[in-house]
This record gives sequence, C-alpha cells and structure tokens, in this order.
Amino acid sequence: MTTSLSFSDVSVGDELPPLDVPLTASIIVGGALASRDYTPVHHDRAAANAAGMGDVFMNILTTNGYVGRYVTDWAGTDAQIKGLAIKLGTPNLPGDTMKMRGKVTEAGADGTVVVEVVGKNSWGNHVEGTVTVALPVGG
Repeated sequence: MTTSLSFSDVSVGDELPPLDVPLTASIIVGGALASRDYTPVHHDRAAANAAGMGDVFMNILTTNGYVGRYVTDWAGTDAQIKGLAIKLGTPNLPGDTMKMRGKVTEAGADGTVVVEVVGKNSWGNHVEGTVTVALPVGG
C-alpha cells in the first residue's frame, strides 16, 4: 500500500484484505536465522524429525513479523503499531499456506484501532491475536 489510511477511513467491522503466505523451507529457515533463533527444529529437518515433526517449522518471531506486516500493509506507512499480542496454535510447515485474515474490532477516540488477526493453515489456526495500531487522525 502506498498511501495510509486515516482513522476516519476505518470502522468497527471492517475486514482487512486477505493475505495468503505460501510456506517454503526458505521462508521458515530464513525467518529463524534473521531473528537469530538458532533452535535446530527451525532450520534442521533431522532435528525437527527427531522432535516428532515432519519438517522444519516456523518460529514465533517470524509469525510475529507476518502479523505486523499484514496489519501495516493494510494500514499504510503512517500507521504505528502500539501493541501486538499473539498466541500460536498449529505449526507452519513447508508446502502449506498461511491464510491471514483480519477484522477491526475496536476504534478508540485517540485514533487507535484494534484488529483481530487469524492465520490458518491446513491443520487449523497457526496464530490468533490482536494488533493495536494508531492511524493518522484526519486527512
């Protein structure tokens, strides 16, 4: 998005555009390494197999980044994330797709909105949470 939403552009109940993230080993391993998470199950298939998983799986920091990206792609460059709270569910594995969906659930008089976000894959909900984002007031 090249422009930003303003607070007056948004209403409770608005749905964010969907974002489907194809999951590859490169995305999963790259996210773990970029966030300095060297836990073997996030970059070493044999370690993930030994832990009972079929392949490497996404770490929470990468998931957190995707949640933030999803909301800021919608809100625009002038928005500021003020709070983010997530919980993980099913793992994200290569070959799947994380389908991110969101909805505005609150709007404060201070120009902030709360967006509920869910990221699902073929196993169920990978991530659920809320993002509080400040939008420009006016204009």
